[in-house]
Amino acid sequence: MQRRSFLKLGIGSAVVLAVAGGAVALIQPGLLEGGQLSPAGRNVFAGAARALLDGTLPSDAAAQQTAIDGLLSRINDLTMGLPPHVQGELSQLLSLLDSAPGRIGLAGLGADWASAPVAQISTALQGMRESRLALREQTYSALHDIIGGSYFAGSENWAFMGYPGPTRI
Repeated sequence: MQRRSFLKLGIGSAVVLAVAGGAVALIQPGLLEGGQLSPAGRNVFAGAARALLDGTLPSDAAAQQTAIDGLLSRINDLTMGLPPHVQGELSQLLSLLDSAPGRIGLAGLGADWASAPVAQISTALQGMRESRLALREQTYSALHDIIGGSYFAGSENWAFMGYPGPTRI
């Protein structure tokens, strides 16, 4: 392939991917107006949380769902307080991760976040963490930091860190 043809193919592919990514973000945003988590955003965070918090989440299914619901509530509070431009970027990222092409291409996860086994999600997240592509590594860092910070912000989870809570005055 000639150099000029290769460049045209690369530019054309980038344009198609940008348009497709923008369309996905408009059709199924990761955040709703005001920064609230959309179903797509909730799906991504709940799935990633099952893997990132494996071992700290309760083993009972009902208790685990309650813990994840509390986590999603705290993440929702966080996203609503972000500046609008950060909300926009996070919304695009979440909508991309929730779509099948984005989930496969960016995270390397074939199954939907809700139905994928924890081991498969963990492998996908580890691949993102160790990736040479800055975008994949930054995506992992964003998920890790938002989920970890929001989970351990709940006083019911402090015991996992050995934190007894603030000193009573």
